[in-house]
Amino acid sequence: MVASAGGSGPPPRAYGGVVTDEQRPYGGGDSDPALKRVRTRHFQRAKEQGIKITGLTSYDFLSAAIFDEAGIDFLLVGDSAGNTVFGYDTTIPVTVDELIPLTRAVVRGASRALVIADMPFGSYENGPDEALATAIRFMKETGSHAVKLEGGVRSAKQIKRVVRAGIPVMGHIGFTPQSEHGLGGHIIQGRGDDGGDRLLADAHAVEDAGAFAVVLEMVPSAIAGRVTDELTIPTISVGAGPECDGQLLVWSDWAGFTRGRIPRFVKQYADLADTLLGAARSFKDDVESGVYPAPEHEYGE
Repeated sequence: MVASAGGSGPPPRAYGGVVTDEQRPYGGGDSDPALKRVRTRHFQRAKEQGIKITGLTSYDFLSAAIFDEAGIDFLLVGDSAGNTVFGYDTTIPVTVDELIPLTRAVVRGASRALVIADMPFGSYENGPDEALATAIRFMKETGSHAVKLEGGVRSAKQIKRVVRAGIPVMGHIGFTPQSEHGLGGHIIQGRGDDGGDRLLADAHAVEDAGAFAVVLEMVPSAIAGRVTDELTIPTISVGAGPECDGQLLVWSDWAGFTRGRIPRFVKQYADLADTLLGAARSFKDDVESGVYPAPEHEYGE
């Protein structure tokens, strides 16, 4: 949303030219941007001003610190950790106890970005009381700034209860990975009149329940644009096209760390998998040949 701390990053982005001090979420001039935390109110201001919101997943201190320095607006400690960290086939087995230490690490690494904790499958489906208890655990035990949960109409009561307790909630509709089996696999949502109507109903239910933003995953661009126009809260795209108010990607997909097939909507900005593979092979060769450690890597008496 704004320039990164210390003035070393790119200038604030906006449609139609330079962002004024009044438009800049944190105040301050270009030469001295304010070093402050992104808050949920900045999401709303960004939507109103046409400033695109950026988000990445993160699961550890080191990646969080790098993404934070880059000026990424929010970091989601996603239940996608089930695939990227724990090696599960789906996100369904992920537990609250597994995500809490990951979220705590990301919070320690982020001084500016809003950190959102993903509420995993089985931690809120039983109703508003369970949802609130889970959200409270994340807030108290990790220091996260908000939580995210899946579902539109079916999760509206849970969202409302958590928000009424003073905990910000990001919604998630469209393709919801925790419902993968019920949806019949990785199937694009919102297609056709019925699909579009259901998606709109879910979006409005999330907004009416008090969520500060909503993720749209694997949704056709046209219906995502309609949702974005109808809602007053920001929409965040995960494969929902350019008309949304922001974009979110799983960092291991985005950085080329994931091996094998990646979703069509992912643009890879690096090739970390091959970089690490090459480095590991070079290390192995150097050790086996005696090149490493060299004299410059030794301590003298």
